[in-house]
Amino acid sequence: MRVGLFVTCLVDSMRPSIGFSTVELLESAGCDVVVPQAQTCCGQPAWNSGDHESTHKLAQKWLAEFEQFDYVVAPSGSCAGMTKVHYTEVFKNDPDLKMRAARLATRTYELTDFLVNVIGLEKLKLGASELSQITYHDSCSGLRELGVQQQPRTLIGKMGGVEILEMKDSRQCCGFGGTFALKYGEVSSAICTDKCEQVQATGAQAVVLGDLGCMMNIEGRLRRMGDNTQVLHVAELLTGRKPGQV
Repeated sequence: MRVGLFVTCLVDSMRPSIGFSTVELLESAGCDVVVPQAQTCCGQPAWNSGDHESTHKLAQKWLAEFEQFDYVVAPSGSCAGMTKVHYTEVFKNDPDLKMRAARLATRTYELTDFLVNVIGLEKLKLGASELSQITYHDSCSGLRELGVQQQPRTLIGKMGGVEILEMKDSRQCCGFGGTFALKYGEVSSAICTDKCEQVQATGAQAVVLGDLGCMMNIEGRLRRMGDNTQVLHVAELLTGRKPGQV
């Protein structure tokens, strides 16, 4: 199958190792992975800020770049959720674009959901990890918009040798929320501190998750708390790739 990889802005600019891990996972399962070189933002920050005109332009560009593929995969629940769930609302006044977006939505997936429910576990080749105990944080968009919760745990369970120590409430928000963290900094910080204390209470060597925005938020707070717990994207864990390794 021909898969278009939606790298996402944060992965491209802040942690390319997630993108390389995603390519490795997809190619090891036999996918023909294509990374459209002209891809940019999906429009999520503009949409959340009420700038619908900019969102429409970005979404139209994204749609034109990705609708050629059999599937579109993103290592991000929030960006996949934007394109899969919200584009029909973005294009509500344009019937043709709305129909095209709805068709592509059926072929657009968050990474772990795609690996489990489209590829299938029997086709996957997963790496080995130096970690024996991790805890998993369920990022809000992937969980609530796409139903991503069991999929990453199923994949981690297939690795063997990696135990998941569930935190008190893995479904609780980390306080990032995109522009929420900017508009309500003190509230965001308090929520994130609570999340980090839950991570610490497990005694896990690493916290693993599927959205880089949440990763950056949690890692930043942990470091300010003097905590060196590793913070990994699930794709990095599944391939054994170290942060920053490309």
